[in-house]
Amino acid sequence: MRCLHLTIHGRVHGVFFRHGARQVAERLGLVGFVKNCPNGCVEVLAQGDEESLKKLRDWCKVGPPLARVERVEEEWEEIEGANFKEFKIF
Repeated sequence: MRCLHLTIHGRVHGVFFRHGARQVAERLGLVGFVKNCPNGCVEVLAQGDEESLKKLRDWCKVGPPLARVERVEEEWEEIEGANFKEFKIF
């Protein structure tokens, strides 16, 4: 199992980014969270299989129709087991 931490920069607040990310993550069977950050970016922490995490990452590079993603920072790590039971919006 892998863990992917994303920081998405651009016009990502007020455009249903978190809602869309949760829908994609749930459809892919991922657990974790998505949240707005005070500096205007969105943070995603997701856990699951690598292929599903890559699909979520690819979606985050585009986002929902009203978003304008400028840059996505990503960090990967190996984990023993999931630390979450579902994918939440904070």
